[in-house]
Amino acid sequence: MDLRLAGNTALITGASAGIGAEIARTLAAEGCHLHLAARSKDRLEELAETLRAEHGVRVVAHPVDLRAATDLARLAEAVGAPDILVNNAGDVPAGNLAAVDAATWRHAWELKVFGYIDLSRSVYAAMKQRGRGVIVNVIGSAGERHDPEYIAGSTANAALMAFTRALGSGSWRDGIRVVGINPGPVATARITALMDTNPNFARMAVHMPFGRPAHPREIADMAAFLASERSGYTTGTIVTIDGGLSV
Repeated sequence: MDLRLAGNTALITGASAGIGAEIARTLAAEGCHLHLAARSKDRLEELAETLRAEHGVRVVAHPVDLRAATDLARLAEAVGAPDILVNNAGDVPAGNLAAVDAATWRHAWELKVFGYIDLSRSVYAAMKQRGRGVIVNVIGSAGERHDPEYIAGSTANAALMAFTRALGSGSWRDGIRVVGINPGPVATARITALMDTNPNFARMAVHMPFGRPAHPREIADMAAFLASERSGYTTGTIVTIDGGLSV
């Protein structure tokens, strides 16, 4: 299926590894020009160089801390009005209410919740002026399967689900679509390493749907489809990819 994304420009946050890097690879293969944002300058530039060589697209690396208002503003100004914004950055820690103190909770939300909201606000304004655009929020299925041992993440994801639905319900008036993806367990490098070295994680994998976590490419393919005109009547919608765990 031709997604007709060639020539589009996409901004992807949290792009140096995991799901974000896989979305970058998928969109580059579709012919998108990319802006990649994350804190790791070396990993970003390595990925950018690879994608330029493999796909002949323009790729700009932006080493930024999206918790910092100045970095966020600098990124938004540098990118302008992309055709696609993929909000993906986040590192909310596990723990119950007693374990996650106020400072840790706020620090995590500055990136995963307010980072999404603040960058969307800046990019949305530019998209609105141009009359088109797509925002894809990579959220997480803990927003549906609420976990007391991941309370900060469950609450963050639930908030971003509401944000996506609220913004997306009216964004069509400005020519903009806003959609979300809720991944369940995904075989990123961190999770794969834990499964290889930690017996508890190895046992968990056996009981996952299909006996495995999702491949990052399975999340990336959905992000590309939702960003394309093949999904042109979709907004305010969140697609869950967790093998049926949330059903």
